[in-house]
Amino acid sequence: MFYHVKELQYRAKPDRPNPVYAKKLQEILGGQYGEISVAMQYLFQGWNVRGGDNKYRDLLMDTGAEELAHIEMLATMIARLLENTPEVDLDQAVSDPVVAAILGGTNPQHAIVSGAGAMPVDSVGNRWTASYIGASGNLLADMRANLTAESMGRLQAVRLYEETDDRGVKDMLSWLIARDTMHQNQWLAAIAELEAKENVVVPSTFPRELEKQEVSYTLFNYSAGNESAKGRWAYGPSMDGCGVFNYVENPVPFGKKPKLKPAPKWLHDTPLNVIRTSDVHPDPDTK
Repeated sequence: MFYHVKELQYRAKPDRPNPVYAKKLQEILGGQYGEISVAMQYLFQGWNVRGGDNKYRDLLMDTGAEELAHIEMLATMIARLLENTPEVDLDQAVSDPVVAAILGGTNPQHAIVSGAGAMPVDSVGNRWTASYIGASGNLLADMRANLTAESMGRLQAVRLYEETDDRGVKDMLSWLIARDTMHQNQWLAAIAELEAKENVVVPSTFPRELEKQEVSYTLFNYSAGNESAKGRWAYGPSMDGCGVFNYVENPVPFGKKPKLKPAPKWLHDTPLNVIRTSDVHPDPDTK
C-alpha cells in the first residue's frame, strides 16, 4: 500500500520561470535514466523478490518509494519553471533571432498538451517507456543494473546543475545528486555482499561443466593493434577466482562457413541457384 504525504521530500522552487530549462529538466524525469525509470525498476525488482533475505526487498521498496518522491519534486519544479512564461509572437520570432532561439528551445507540448505542467517524456519529447527498466529476478544482476542507472542519473543531474545559475534549481539538484551518491553506495554494498555469497558471475547456479570452459577466461583480439592486452582482464587470476585470464592475439574461427539449404518452394524465396546472370543483367545488344 502506498500513502501520499502532501509535503515534498525536499523543496523544489526556482528563482524564476524558465521554459527552456524546464524542457532540459524533463530528461531526468522521463528519460532512460530518469526518476520514473528508477522508481519503476526498483519497485518491480522488489515486488519480484521470491523468498531469500527480506532486507533486499525492503531496500528496493524503500528506494523505489523515494524515487516516487523525486518524480513529484521534479514535476513540481518543471511546473514552476513554466509559470507565467510570456507568449512568444511567431512573427517576432522570424525577425528576432533571440526570440527565435527561446521559442526553439522550449517544448510546445508543455503548453499545448500538459497545460504548463511536466510530462512523462525526455528532453526531446520521447515518451517514457517501460523498456527502460530491468527486473530480472536475479538480485545480483538487478543490483548491477541499479548501479548503472544511478551512475547515469547522477551524471545527467550534475550536467544539468552546471547548465543553470538558478539558485533554487541548483538547490534541488544538489539534493538529488546527494541521494544518487547514497544510492550508488548502497547498491555497491549490496553487490559486494551478494558476490561474497555467490561469486561474481551471474547466474552462479549454472553448472560450469556445461559451458565451454576452454574459452571462459579468454580475451580475443578482434580489433587492430593489441592495446587491450595491457589490461588486467588479459592476464592473471580471473575475477571469480575460478580460472586464469589469457589473451589470443590472432583468433581463428571455431566454426565453418555456413551453408543453408534452399527454402521450400511455398515460401517463394528468391531461387538464386536457378537465376541466370543474363536474366539479371541482360545483354543490351540482345533483342
